[in-house]
Amino acid sequence: MSDLHPVRRALLSVSDKTGLVDLGKSLYARGIELLSTGGTAHALREAGLEVKDVSEVTGFPEMMDGRVKTLHPKVHGGLLALRDNDAHVMAMEEHGIGAIDLLVVNLYPFEATVAKGAEYDECIENIDIGGPAMIRAAAKNHAFVNVVVDVEDYHALLAELEENDGSTSYEFRQKLALNAYARTAAYDAAVSTWMADALKEANPRRRAVAGTLAQTLRYGENPHQSAAFYTDGSSRPGVATAQQHQGKELSYNNINDTDAAFELVSEFAPADGPAVAIIKHANPCGVARGTSLVDAYKRAFDCDRTSAFGGIIALNQPLDAATAEEISAIFTEVVIAPEADDAAKEIFAKKKNLRLLTTGGLANPLEKALTWRQVSGGFLLQDKDTGHITLDDLKVVTKRAPSEQELKDLLFAWKVAKHVKSNAIVYVKDGATVGVGAGQMSRVDSANIAAIKAQRMADVIGLAESPAKGSVVASDAFFPFADGLMEAAGAGATAVIQPGGSMRDDEVIAAADEAGLAMVFTGMRHFRH
Repeated sequence: MSDLHPVRRALLSVSDKTGLVDLGKSLYARGIELLSTGGTAHALREAGLEVKDVSEVTGFPEMMDGRVKTLHPKVHGGLLALRDNDAHVMAMEEHGIGAIDLLVVNLYPFEATVAKGAEYDECIENIDIGGPAMIRAAAKNHAFVNVVVDVEDYHALLAELEENDGSTSYEFRQKLALNAYARTAAYDAAVSTWMADALKEANPRRRAVAGTLAQTLRYGENPHQSAAFYTDGSSRPGVATAQQHQGKELSYNNINDTDAAFELVSEFAPADGPAVAIIKHANPCGVARGTSLVDAYKRAFDCDRTSAFGGIIALNQPLDAATAEEISAIFTEVVIAPEADDAAKEIFAKKKNLRLLTTGGLANPLEKALTWRQVSGGFLLQDKDTGHITLDDLKVVTKRAPSEQELKDLLFAWKVAKHVKSNAIVYVKDGATVGVGAGQMSRVDSANIAAIKAQRMADVIGLAESPAKGSVVASDAFFPFADGLMEAAGAGATAVIQPGGSMRDDEVIAAADEAGLAMVFTGMRHFRH
C-alpha cells in the first residue's frame, strides 16, 4: 500500500499571518477546500479566496471572546479519524464529520506577550488552548494528517505537494508531527516557566526546558561528538542573538568561549571607558581597561600573549579601525562587540577565518536568569551569578587600608575573578590583569601559576620585573590558610580582595598585616565550576 495520501481539505488558523495568503492561494489552486477561523478567514477572503468558517462546520459560533471555536467533534473528529478504520469511517458518515487532511496552526504569541512585560491577565489570555489541542490531535494521526506549525515549513509543504501531485508521504508527515509536538512542548514550557516566575515558585515540582535549533554544528567539544546549538528565545545581547558579518560557522567551542568573553566584558560599562577581554577555553587570559579601545586591547594582550593566540576577543565598545588593525596582527578565532564601523569590517575582511559578531549592545550583568547543567540522571538548576560588589560593600580587615588606586584595581580584579574557573586567582595592576590562575585544585597553585605567567610575560615584553610587583590580587573564594595569601604576597601583590568567612580568617588577617598587605572582605564568593 502506498504511504501517499492526498490533501483535499485544510484547516488554517494562524496568529502569525506571514506567508498566509501565498500559502492559501497555492492550496486553493490545487482544489483544496479551505476551512478557517476569525482573522485568518478574513485575510484569506480579502485575497479573493473561498473559505468556509469553522463555525459553519460545527454549527456553533465562536464564543467567549474566541476561547471556544475549534473545540468540537466535527473538528477533532476530522483530525483524529483513522481513514482505514471502518468503524471510524462509519462514525464520520453518521455524524457528518469531514476529514481534515492538513492543519496549519501557529499559536497565540504567548512568549512575545511575556517578553514585552505584559500584565498577568494579558499573559493568561494569550495562552492558546484550541491550537495546541488541534496540533496534538493532527500530530497523533500523522499516518493520514499533515500538521504545520511554523511559517518556515510552508515552502516544504508546497514542494511536497508539487512533487507528489497533491499528496504527501508518510515520512514527510512524520517529520511534521515531530516538529509539532516539539512546538507544543516548548509552548507549555514557556507557560510553566512564566507561571513559576509569576508565582515566585523558585523550585516547582517539574521544570521544562525548550529551545529552537539555531545551528547544526560540525561536532561538539571533540570531533567524535555530535552537537547542535539551540536558542531559548531570549533577547539578551550575546552570541545567540549576534549578527555574524564574516567567517565560517562558529563551532561548539567557539560559541561556548564567545559567550564567556562577552558576559565578562559586559561587566564593564562603556561609560566608564573602553574594556577588552580575551578568552581561551572559557577562561580569561587578559582583561583590561584603557584610554582607548586599542590601548585596552594591547594591555589585555600583554597579560598572556601566548594564550591569546587563537583566542576570543570581546569589546565593550564599537570596534574601530585602529583596534581591528592591532587584533589582525595575530590569529584570532572570534571578535564580538556591540558594533563595528565600516573601516574595521574592511580590515577584518582580509582575514577570512576570523569571525566578527556584533550584538547591538552589552548584556546586563544584573539581569535575572537561570542556568542549568546536566548530571547523570538529571540536571542542576540555579540563578545566574549576578552578584555585584561596590565600594560600600567592602570591609577593610587589615591595619592598612587600600589606597584609592588599589581599591579601583581590587574591584576590577573582583569582576574578572567572577568569570575565572575555580580556584581562581587574578593579579591586576592599573586596570589590567597581569596574571590569571584558573581551575586548579589548590588555591596556592592558582596563585603560583598566575605569578609564573606574570613573570613569563615580563620576560617576553622585556620588563625589568614582574608586573605582579605592586599589583592587587583577587581570590574568588576565601583563603582557607595563609599559604595562598603568602604566595600572592611573594609575587609582589600589595592588596587583596576575598570573600572572607574561613575558620582561619584571623590567621590570614594576621599574616596579611605582618606582610604589610591591605585586605578587604566582600562577604560574597564567586565559585565557577
